[in-house]
Amino acid sequence: MKKLMNLKTVLTAALALTLLGAGALIAANKFGKPTSVIHVVTVRWKAEATPAQIQAAITGVEKVAAAYPGIKNVWIKTLKVQGQGYKNAFVMEFKSEADLKNYTDSEAQKEWYKLYLPIRDQSTTHDITN
Repeated sequence: MKKLMNLKTVLTAALALTLLGAGALIAANKFGKPTSVIHVVTVRWKAEATPAQIQAAITGVEKVAAAYPGIKNVWIKTLKVQGQGYKNAFVMEFKSEADLKNYTDSEAQKEWYKLYLPIRDQSTTHDITN
């Protein structure tokens, strides 16, 4: 009987340690280092740009993504932008550096630029990958 109690105690302790270890693994922050390219753009619009034109240019980012297969994701909702006069920011995630390079002067970019360039005063661009 004493052996059975000791075995139960050992098994209970082993189970508790297993659950504790599993909890620690679950609680550990997991992150990835994707090889896609994040193309971050902040924009200052021309003074005469209307809200409708600005919205069309921002919505145009989604249309570019639909037209250009090298774009994986987009972010268009600006939460915060730094820099005097900068009002919006958007992000395009390209599948690879090659996709970003090939986007330049693509038909999708040229179409979007018809909306974007006439009202853009200045922009900053940052391309980031791992």
